[in-house]
Amino acid sequence: MFHIYRRFWQVNWAEQWQYRANLLMYVLYWIVSPVIYLAVWVTIANSQGSVKGLTANDFITYYLTLLIVDQFTGEITVHLLADKIQDGTLANELLRPVHPILTNTLVTNLAGKALNFMVVIPVWLALVLLFHPDYSAVTLGSLLAAVPVIMLGFSINFLLGASITCLAFWTTRVYSIHEFFYAVTLMFAGQFVPLSLMPPMVQAIARFLPFQLFLYIPIETILNRLPLSSLLLAYASGLAWLAISAMLFLFVWRQGVKRFSAVGA
Repeated sequence: MFHIYRRFWQVNWAEQWQYRANLLMYVLYWIVSPVIYLAVWVTIANSQGSVKGLTANDFITYYLTLLIVDQFTGEITVHLLADKIQDGTLANELLRPVHPILTNTLVTNLAGKALNFMVVIPVWLALVLLFHPDYSAVTLGSLLAAVPVIMLGFSINFLLGASITCLAFWTTRVYSIHEFFYAVTLMFAGQFVPLSLMPPMVQAIARFLPFQLFLYIPIETILNRLPLSSLLLAYASGLAWLAISAMLFLFVWRQGVKRFSAVGA
């Protein structure tokens, strides 16, 4: 199996380099929003001293860390697979003796991340020089503790994204459904603002959803702001949601493939 993934990696890595200009534009679009949020909240924090206890440095470190974490936990499955389902070209991948999503699509996501970092890291370093964040609270332990959360966050995000993509077996409006899902994710993941600044009701709802594992929990873990009890609860919640998302994906995939048909693909 290792050789299969290695071969998929080689092919997808080469394919990623064929669309360098598109990738550059996509990555820059991806990082524009966090940079805008960073500038806005830093300005507010500097003018008021702090916002609900968060200083300008807290916002700087939060959004700069978000830029990195978002690259690890984000996924683009709908853009890779929805059209293949709708135009029938998925039939070619179904003929292979491997799962098309858990191999090719997964590796394409990972190869894209590797190439994205080649653009994100220089931008991130430039922002560090511009805003001078104080990362003194970050320790090796907090970084290591964040690794399982980031892995859980990506795995859950990938499986949920794949589940939504598989709705293309039933509807041609899967992109609209995905955009709605993405908007909900941004609200409860901590993309707009740290969840600690959201209304209490939103925070309460977020605790029962997996989205905070995509951004907020990994960020707070890296920055060493998360109590041990909350971190352990995040691990447990992540494992539970991983099981739920895996079962959901397998169900939707199996039902979708049963009704899939392609003519002339």
